[in-house]
Amino acid sequence: MKKNTSKIPFVHHIAIKLTILLMAAIHWQIAKSSPIFQSTRQTAFNRAQSLDNGISISWLEQTWNNDALQTDGLKATDLQLLKKLGFKSIRLPVAFQFYQSKGVPLEQVLTKIDDAWQLCRKYDFKLIIDYHYGDLNDKNYFKVTNDVIKTWTTIAEKYRNQAEDDIFFELYNEPLPMNADTWHDAAYNIATAIRKIDANRTFLLGASNYNSMYELTRSVRLADENVIYVFHFYEPFLFTHQGADWVGNQMATTGIPFPYNEAKFPQINPKAKGTPGEDNYNKYHLDGNEGSVLDKLQIVKKWSEKYGVPIICGEYGSYNKYAGADSRCRYVKAVRASLKQLNIPGILWDYNTNFSIFDGEPDIANLSDCMQDAIGYRNK
Repeated sequence: MKKNTSKIPFVHHIAIKLTILLMAAIHWQIAKSSPIFQSTRQTAFNRAQSLDNGISISWLEQTWNNDALQTDGLKATDLQLLKKLGFKSIRLPVAFQFYQSKGVPLEQVLTKIDDAWQLCRKYDFKLIIDYHYGDLNDKNYFKVTNDVIKTWTTIAEKYRNQAEDDIFFELYNEPLPMNADTWHDAAYNIATAIRKIDANRTFLLGASNYNSMYELTRSVRLADENVIYVFHFYEPFLFTHQGADWVGNQMATTGIPFPYNEAKFPQINPKAKGTPGEDNYNKYHLDGNEGSVLDKLQIVKKWSEKYGVPIICGEYGSYNKYAGADSRCRYVKAVRASLKQLNIPGILWDYNTNFSIFDGEPDIANLSDCMQDAIGYRNK
């Protein structure tokens, strides 16, 4: 029998309407805090998480090494060691443009990349192929973008039917400081060209000014759902690059501890005066600590939440020539802890060159107790 609703008191009508509005508000809050992404973007989120914990192996980016292509820069013993230490992904920077300028056939470079890929498959590592050391800028944008596209389309053809969950394309490492629109246009054109060949590959892409996280937070995402956005983290720069002569006099001051310790803080090197290094020196008492590391990473995390896109810390680490061993351990541990707290995957720079975590050749025997602790390794 149909209920006669005309006899429900007026106040009950109001109560029913308020209940409906309340339920709608609750539903909106749930949707806001737990957004449902398009399936492709969710795939990018899942794949980003699969890249944590990663490390760069940089032999194919060593433009100063004339024997790079004649050596096996990644061997089975390397992956056995890294697997034991808990790493899960390999970032492979490749100086494609350099080899092209030297007349080296791309196929010769790809042979080395494929050797690395076969080892990664054998030992269950993800592989990121990274286009390293390009000179794209506001003036040469048209030519260089086309050159990059030619390289990537060849790579895409080679790997189009292989392991979309396991091979990633990092489209261009550390774009130079340039007009943001120029870089966005270049990135869009590179991505679009590859998409015509490989519709489902996940790309890694950063902002200009050397994959600056600050530039990234001023950027807008590409109109592509399958992208992981990259930033590099070397904050505080005064610590991570102390004594790095390729950066110039601003890094002349050495002996910088992490975290900041007034009693152990050195006098500024006169060469650094009047450079950005002096400003960094003067504010290190504020920047040189674990809390500052977390605060800065939260900036880029908020950007990723704003756009609902996955991010990854594509490089972090410290130059090992001048920084104290204990300080380097504390720094690596602080960055990793902050990345974990914010659920941001991270890739360490690097395996066996001047940012290496080892004291000598890669071997557990050359991994200090404090660094074992920093990377979360426990010898059982």
